Amino acid sequence: MIQGTGSDVGKSLLVAALCRIYRNRGLSVAPFKAQNMALNSFVTPDGLEIGRAQALQAAASRLEPSVEMNPVLIKPHGFMKSQIVVMGKPWEDLEAADYYKKKERLWTHVRESLDTLTAQYDLVICEGAGSPAEINLKETEIVNMAVARYLGAPVLLAADIDRGGVFASLYGTVELMDKEEKALIKGFLINKFRGDVSLLEPGLKMLEDLTGGRKTVGVIPWMADPGLAQEDSVFVEKNRRFGGGPVDIVVIQLPRMSNYDDFDALLLEEGVGVRMVDNPREIRTPSAIIIPGSKTTAADLKWMRETGIEREIIALAGKCVPVAGICGGFQMLGLSLSDPHGVEGYPGEIRGMGLLPVETTLTREKTTVRAVGRPACDRSFLKDFNEPVSGYEIHMGESALKEGAHPLFINDNGELDGAISKDGKTWGTYFHGIFNEPGFRRQWLEFIGWIPSGHPRSLEDVQEEHLERLASIVEVNCSMDLIDGIIGL
Repeated sequence: MIQGTGSDVGKSLLVAALCRIYRNRGLSVAPFKAQNMALNSFVTPDGLEIGRAQALQAAASRLEPSVEMNPVLIKPHGFMKSQIVVMGKPWEDLEAADYYKKKERLWTHVRESLDTLTAQYDLVICEGAGSPAEINLKETEIVNMAVARYLGAPVLLAADIDRGGVFASLYGTVELMDKEEKALIKGFLINKFRGDVSLLEPGLKMLEDLTGGRKTVGVIPWMADPGLAQEDSVFVEKNRRFGGGPVDIVVIQLPRMSNYDDFDALLLEEGVGVRMVDNPREIRTPSAIIIPGSKTTAADLKWMRETGIEREIIALAGKCVPVAGICGGFQMLGLSLSDPHGVEGYPGEIRGMGLLPVETTLTREKTTVRAVGRPACDRSFLKDFNEPVSGYEIHMGESALKEGAHPLFINDNGELDGAISKDGKTWGTYFHGIFNEPGFRRQWLEFIGWIPSGHPRSLEDVQEEHLERLASIVEVNCSMDLIDGIIGL
């Protein structure tokens, strides 16, 4: 098990790297995270929802993701509540205090998922959440030492040296554990190191002496761009500009933005930059604007209205700047958004941005499905586009096309998806991952001013290259014989 001294220390990528290392050795490997808090999620082949990081780790293990890899997913939204997704399906909307009262029921699903995975695979590599030293939550947690104790799993404790205080955070975390928990912590991983490792070595020896002989089994160098989807919202808060070039795409950084990895594939193309923007003055005159998914669509639309971002987008759309919406962003582009059941909080209806003739009604049932489709109309950049498009849908709501609306795609089941304006400059879709394949991505980028260069690549192929690179870097910079011994191989 990989646990961490805090959030954003690199646990998810370290687990992915180890999954790939041991899979390359011929072992059957599966990732596991009992409880994930994230607005980035993914759909399994059987239509169930799990955290995006576990989907990446499954790819590192050369597996299709399954719900047992992440039995509990917490998706925060407004009104001080979170949607709790259990075994891939929405369960309840709970406040934090109520969530912890449900520990026993949730723990049953965690335990059963662990039993399933450990029976099927040679090796299960578990990921913790945040820090195991949150002493105020130790009695109710189901994701850190509770998992390690249940499995008797050895724990490697990871820390981010780039943020400073690495020895204090590692030593302090160990000291806050009780005797049984300390016995499970077998070593340390120091991540994001810059500089000469020899200068760090005296500290490593002192840490070993202070913690009863626990060795640092790896010092992983800082990687400017691991090239893999980042799930933690801390990543977006710290990084708001990606890529660069003459094609300048603005993504609206909504307060409850979800699935922001939808835009990773745009950066595969030379000359394309993506800027995350939460202020109307920062929008300026981009090549295009994208409104991403949202966990609280109505509330985020109100936020755009209050900040002046909506007014700026509508004005730029009037000047022929292309605007696209994905999932919640698509719903915002329509005429209205109705929530008769109070799915997002209180029942009611809100006026949309009016850029597409679509009306959306939120429903109690969540749609989670993988989807394949093709263009449903002959509009602008889609005129000569005949390739299939694929992605996955995660949304609560149905959108009805009104008079004058043109659907964007038709899926393999004959169902219509999305909408596109008459001039093709404004469009929306429920498909997440719409840019992952080069066909649609490149066609749209050319439409907004990109000059094609380089070879077309799918995000999946590039992800595979980066997983191999990540695994190689971790393997070279870790004492794998020590880790093998800790695992018991």
